Formats: sequence, C-alpha cells, structure tokens
Amino acid sequence: MTALRKFALTVLAAITLSLVAVGPASAYAPVDVVHTERVQVGPYAMTVGFSTWPIRAMKSLDFTFMPDGGIDGKSGTIQIEGPAFHGWKRAAPLVRHPRKRDSWGLDILAINDPGSYDFRFTLDGPAGHGEGTLEGVHVLDQPGPPLSLSWTIASLPLLGLIAFLSVSWRRTRPARQPLPL
Repeated sequence: MTALRKFALTVLAAITLSLVAVGPASAYAPVDVVHTERVQVGPYAMTVGFSTWPIRAMKSLDFTFMPDGGIDGKSGTIQIEGPAFHGWKRAAPLVRHPRKRDSWGLDILAINDPGSYDFRFTLDGPAGHGEGTLEGVHVLDQPGPPLSLSWTIASLPLLGLIAFLSVSWRRTRPARQPLPL
C-alpha cells in the first residue's frame, strides 16, 4: 500500500508541475497576421506581416518578417524611416519574434505619428547579401479623440477630488474652531 501511495503522489506531483508550467506559456495570445506584404530583399523574397490593418498611429501591433525558406542560416537588419522615426538612423538587427519563434519580428510596436513609412531590410544568408525596401506603408491618424481631450476628461475626477478635499480641510481646520468656554 505504501508503494502505491508513493506512486500516486508522484503522478499527482508530475501532473501539477506540468499544469503550472503550461500556465504562463498559454497566457500570451498567438500572433494573428491579418495583412501581409511581399518585398524582394536582394536574392530573398520576404513576407512582412501585420497584426492589424489598416495601421493606426499610437496603436500597438506586431510585425513579422519571414524570408522564403525560413530564418535559419540568415541574419538581417531593419531600419524604419518616416515621421515618427527621425532619430532612428541606425539599423536594428532582426531578432526572433517572442511569440512567433519561427520568424523575425517586432512585438507590440506603436508608431506615434501618422504618415508614410518605409521599411528598409538587409539580409545575409546562403544566397549572399541583399537589400530591399517596403515603401509607402501608410499609417492613419490615432483612433479616438485627441490625446489632450482624453487627458483632460480623464483628469476631471482627480481635480474634483482635490477640490473636495481642500474645501473639507478648510471647513474642519482646527484653527477655525471656537475655543470651549
């Protein structure tokens, strides 16, 4: 009976540990690519995927970059040019997307300003060096009201609380209370 009890506890512990380990991994939603564009980067054809389309300013989205034949044995860089990236003159290396491990990508990037953007790529791999540009990716205005109006409306309850507390403090201040006779 003791051996059976030890076996049952071991199986229960293994099941519990596997369920605990699976929990954080399933907390992240997979990347849903809803729009793709094709770009020729030298000898490599690459698919650029977007998680939302059309792109809106100040709204987070995922970008995926998948060269034909996969990313194994290849390396590359990306440089985004447009109204929101004036100071980003240096190319950034292409890295694996944190939730779509079979491709390169940018996770939850928000482009701050509307306008037209160019994605410049360089790839190095078995077929040699390649450069290419995805031109004219249009970013629309931000969704919803302007930020100044949103912040003003959101700060009204705080301003009301400050006014209420200051009036209450002035009415009940101990220095204004009459002295008992």
